[in-house]
Amino acid sequence: MPEITRDQQRSELHKTIWSIADDLRGSVDGWDFKQYILCTLFYRFISENLCAYLAEQDGVDYASMPDDQAEWGRAATVEEKGFFILPSELFCNILKRVDKDGMRLQEDGKDLNELLAQVFKNIEGSAVGTASEADIRGLFDDMDVNNAKLGNSVVERNKKLVSLISKIGALDFGGAFQDNSIDAFGDAYEFLMTMYASNAGKSGGEFFTPQEVGELLARIAIDGRESVNKVYDPCCGSGGLLLKFSKILGGKNVRGGYFGQEINLTTYNLARINMFLHDINFTRFDIALGDTLKEPAHWDDEPFDAIVSNPPYSIKWEGKNNPLNINDARFSPAGVLAPPSKADLAFTMHMLSWLSAEGTAAIVEFPGVLYRGGAERKIRDYLVRNNFVDAVIQLPADLFFGTTIATCIVVLKKNKTTGDVLFIDASEQFERRDSKNRLTPENIDRIMTVISTRAEEEHFSKLVANDDILANDVNLSVSSYVEKKDEREEVDIAALNAEIARIVAREDELRRKIDVIVADLEG
Repeated sequence: MPEITRDQQRSELHKTIWSIADDLRGSVDGWDFKQYILCTLFYRFISENLCAYLAEQDGVDYASMPDDQAEWGRAATVEEKGFFILPSELFCNILKRVDKDGMRLQEDGKDLNELLAQVFKNIEGSAVGTASEADIRGLFDDMDVNNAKLGNSVVERNKKLVSLISKIGALDFGGAFQDNSIDAFGDAYEFLMTMYASNAGKSGGEFFTPQEVGELLARIAIDGRESVNKVYDPCCGSGGLLLKFSKILGGKNVRGGYFGQEINLTTYNLARINMFLHDINFTRFDIALGDTLKEPAHWDDEPFDAIVSNPPYSIKWEGKNNPLNINDARFSPAGVLAPPSKADLAFTMHMLSWLSAEGTAAIVEFPGVLYRGGAERKIRDYLVRNNFVDAVIQLPADLFFGTTIATCIVVLKKNKTTGDVLFIDASEQFERRDSKNRLTPENIDRIMTVISTRAEEEHFSKLVANDDILANDVNLSVSSYVEKKDEREEVDIAALNAEIARIVAREDELRRKIDVIVADLEG
């Protein structure tokens, strides 16, 4: 498909999604209703994905197959895809059964909410007792089709559900499924997340990192490599940072799979849905639910070749209040714990601990961790003294949803061959768009060029020896080392004085002329 056609398709897709959100909001707040849109997209995706898979494997028109005949392939399908859907319960067949009046379903007269609840239960149930059970369980929990917020009566709820199913069904994802639909589904998901995160204020930033920042993080983590083994995000939100590796390298070049952990149940479900929406097989990802600092889920999977993360800024954690933490292999090397009121460097130490000897970690950090004293200073001392800090990048302000703070990226490596840190001032590398600052492809390329070459550019980048950083109170703030360009206009004092003298002389001449005119008038 020509690029212009794909762009046009994407534009139409975004317009339709916006229309769906606009039509369906009302009793349900948009921030909550995103779950219904995303889960319905997911339902359509796995239905079409299953049909495309079976057509390719067996040459069958699965959507037209009788349920009893389809049952013969249930076990093999679950083993490969991780789930099973009866033909009668496929999205396309549910869509066909919706009455024109949008109230009930043809044939059996069931209410749509009743049928959907059963379909979702059956899909999740198909994985029970199999290898994919943990990956499928609870994926539809946030789509409560009987929620009173959808309407005060069954009739009202069904009206909204029929409208939702119909509009999602009308989305044009292009021709052959295997050619471009996967990209379209993924793009639809990301557009929704961007739209809702933009309007959600602070809560939006809790699960979504702007795509441009995600691309920069992933490119830093894989700089100079064409493939990696395992990638990891300990605070994975909706999984977007992990998926950047697939987009940049190609899925087959993330050899060992995608690993992440998320503490919020709803966001954890979104991350798993996101993996499926981007056609990542359940055998290729492991997204865990839980608190990474208290109960890390991937001890048996570390170390990781590439780690990217945007941890929550300065949240509380147990710290020294739990005596077990100082003996935890992740935190103990620094000899001190991050403050209980600020977990930022606890996440940093965790990621460093699970980073492979040849790996790279790129972490979005709250600026305070770069210069605050106390325990945080001691942790920085450990990081710099052991030559783990590869680079610090100052980002522009107002990039993230829910905050205007200018954050930074700290890059960690265990295999450095030089005893210095590269500081980059990218605070002016942005364009203003849609009420937020955005990194452009050119901005990202400029940053990556300097990272790859470790080049110094006046007013942009500077290499500083570890010993000099230690002598400067282990201050890692970019502004301490990269001097900003003086934008003030240079003034030629001699020329200025001459101009002032000329102006004064001119004023004296005008006064004399005015005096003459006044004298003539008085005479």
